[in-house]
Amino acid sequence: MNLLAFIENINGPELILIFLVVLLLFGAERLPGLFKSLGQSVREFKKATRGIEEDIRSAMDVESTPVTPRAAPQTVAQENTATIPPTETAVTASEADKADNTVARK
Repeated sequence: MNLLAFIENINGPELILIFLVVLLLFGAERLPGLFKSLGQSVREFKKATRGIEEDIRSAMDVESTPVTPRAAPQTVAQENTATIPPTETAVTASEADKADNTVARK
């Protein structure tokens, strides 16, 4: 559902009626200032929109630099297996937790 569909049916008499209501609400002295500020707001909005469009176009026009793949770094587990002799046993997580608990109790 288009919420602004009713704008399509506004003709001359409706515009005159809207203008008269605005004239009654704001008065004849404030009406030129109101339209001036409205025009400035629309101009600034269009200027900001153009700036954003130019930024997007310039970002799309920039040639992307080719990405060179890097060599995968060795993981810590791969490095440590070469230095640990096969006769030593690794400490399990549960044994480490038990050791931490006994130190904390003392």
